[in-house]
Amino acid sequence: MQGKTLGELAKYVSGRVFGDPNVEIRSVGTLTKAEKGDISFLANEKYEKLLLTTKASAVIVGAETPNTTTNLLVAEDPYYAFMQIVVLLHGYRKHKKVGISPRAMISNSAKIGVDCHIHDFVTISDEAKIGNNCIIYPGVFIGEKTQIGNDCIIYPNVTVYEECKIGNRVILGANAVIGEDGFGFATHKGIHYKIPHIGSVIIEDDVEIGAGCGIERGTLGDTIIGQGSKLGDLVAIGHGTRVGSYCLLVAQVGIAGSTTLGHHCIVGGQAGIAGHLTIGNNVTIAAQAGVINNLTDGQTVVGAPAIEANLGKRAYSLLQTLPEMRQQMHDILKRLEKLEKR
Repeated sequence: MQGKTLGELAKYVSGRVFGDPNVEIRSVGTLTKAEKGDISFLANEKYEKLLLTTKASAVIVGAETPNTTTNLLVAEDPYYAFMQIVVLLHGYRKHKKVGISPRAMISNSAKIGVDCHIHDFVTISDEAKIGNNCIIYPGVFIGEKTQIGNDCIIYPNVTVYEECKIGNRVILGANAVIGEDGFGFATHKGIHYKIPHIGSVIIEDDVEIGAGCGIERGTLGDTIIGQGSKLGDLVAIGHGTRVGSYCLLVAQVGIAGSTTLGHHCIVGGQAGIAGHLTIGNNVTIAAQAGVINNLTDGQTVVGAPAIEANLGKRAYSLLQTLPEMRQQMHDILKRLEKLEKR
C-alpha cells in the first residue's frame, strides 16, 4: 500500500499539522493498537491521556495539545477527517465484476441497466427494473415490478417483494427482507384474520439497510425510509412507518406500525417504539428505551417507559438505594405506631 505524508493528508482533509509534516502514514488504527506508520484519531476528550502512550505516528485531533510528542493533524471534525483518510488509504470493499451469470433467472420482461453484475442464482421477476452499475449477490430475489435505482449493492439472500421502490446508492445487507406483509390482523370472536397489505415500501437514496432487517409494506399507504438513513442489523420496521432523512437506527431497534420519525433521529440498540406515534426531529432515544408517547423536536429520552434523559438519570440513580429507603420507611412507620399508642 502506497503511503501518504502527514502533510498530504492534512491538505486532503483541510487540516493543519502540529509536528512533522513529512512523516509517512500507511494505515490507520485505534489509539491503543496503532503502530508506527499508522494514524489514529481523538474524538472524545476522556481518551486524551492515550496521546502520551500511543505508538501511532500521528493522531487526528480537534485542537492542538502541547502535552504530547505525537504528531498531530488538527481538523475541525476529527472523526470525519479520520473517515476521509481511511477511504483514501484503504478504499471501500471491492466487488468482483462477473457480468450477468447464466445461472441467474431473469424474466424476459425485466429491464437491467448497463454495467450491472448479477451473480449466480439471483431471481429477477417480471417487469422489475434494475438501474445502472448495480451489484446483486447470489441468492437475491427481486419481486415483480420492483424498481431499483443506480449504483446499488444487494448482498446475498436479500428478498425484495413485489412493487417496492429502491433509490440510488442503496445498500441492502445480507438476508434483509423488504416489503413483507405487516403484522396486521383483525380479531373476531377469538380468531385472527389476516389483513391484506396493499401498500409498498419506498427506500430513498443513500440508505443503508443492515443484515437481517425486516421492513414491512404498508397496509394502505407506504412504508418509507428517508434519504441517507442508516439501519443496523436486525432492525424491524412496522407497516406504514415513516423514517425521516438521515436517521441512525442501531441494531435490534423495533418500530411498530404507523409511527413517524422526523429527520436526524438517533435510536439506540434494542430500543422499542410503539405504534401510531409521532417522533420529532433530532430526537435521541437511548439503548433499550421503550417509547410509548409522542416526542417533540430535540428531546433525549432514556428508560422504559422512556422519560426525559436528565430526569431519567436522577430516577435510575435512586434504584440502588431503594432497599435502604424501604427499610428506613419501615422503621419510621413502626416508630409512628408506637407514638400513636402512647
